[in-house]
Amino acid sequence: MTPKEFIQRQGLPYEAKVAHAEVKAREFYSRVENCHVSVGGLDSITLLLFLRKIGIDVPAISVSCLEDVSIQRIHKQLGVEPLRPYKTQEAVIREFGYPVLSKQTAGKIELLQNPTGKNATVRHAIMTGDTGKQGGFRTGTRMRMSQKWLDKFAGSENANYGTAYETAPFKVSAKCCYYMKEKPCDDWARAHKSSPFLGLMASEHGQREKALMAHGCNYYGKTVTRSAPFAIFQRQDILQLAIDLNVPIPAIYGEIVRDSDGTLRTTRAQRTGCYLCGFGIHLEKRPHRFDRMRQDNPKLWEHCMYDVGWGAVLDYIGVGWRYVDGGELQ
Repeated sequence: MTPKEFIQRQGLPYEAKVAHAEVKAREFYSRVENCHVSVGGLDSITLLLFLRKIGIDVPAISVSCLEDVSIQRIHKQLGVEPLRPYKTQEAVIREFGYPVLSKQTAGKIELLQNPTGKNATVRHAIMTGDTGKQGGFRTGTRMRMSQKWLDKFAGSENANYGTAYETAPFKVSAKCCYYMKEKPCDDWARAHKSSPFLGLMASEHGQREKALMAHGCNYYGKTVTRSAPFAIFQRQDILQLAIDLNVPIPAIYGEIVRDSDGTLRTTRAQRTGCYLCGFGIHLEKRPHRFDRMRQDNPKLWEHCMYDVGWGAVLDYIGVGWRYVDGGELQ
């Protein structure tokens, strides 16, 4: 499937997308010797029940303890096998840094905060967009970090570029996902010689969009084999399928409702992740994920904001999190 064909299929009617997902799921199931479902939030819960509905009943795994308590309850109800993370989230943050902004941006900041001779060319590209000899002398590339975040995080390069950027008083890293979710699931898959079904959608954008458009719904590589039957889905498609399948909705999402213009949405969280994850938090309107944490689990919120240090991180990137008397947002 070419990127052009992929985009065309994203515009198919809902019923055609569901039929396409079934074809791709059955194709993967018939071709791969062993497979499983990697389960997290609502999208992959919907995938699990979709696969079961079409007769593909395979093991389901998840590092459930990282999810919201309401998601953990659904996992248990559906018989999802819980895995353990290799490090605690707090240990990863202490050792490597906070997962904030986006995985891609966090990775760039991590390189700037940990300069070496080996990463000098990449750091130059992050600062300027120029790739140098190793990158074919391209200029103005997307490797350059946005000016907003250069201003806040590129202070370690001031002496090299004559800039006056700020230096963050905390470390940033994209390693959380690796130690907490990716490696435990990958090791389980390797031990069971199994390949995953994943609830990924290109409409989520970022690195996922690029990978799904490049490789399509099913990918059979030398080191990676996976199926993403919902790759061409939009948010409206996954919510409609959740309704059609009568998927149990974790409380963190609230309910699925239809607005007057016909648009489906969840009444609380639109997306979820690990409870200490800050990826995308700067894009959320209040009440955001940490506000919902305060509503659902005040003690955990206080621990995260003050003991783990998320309050200072949010202050630094300009995300509100405080409350005034009466519980009003500040």
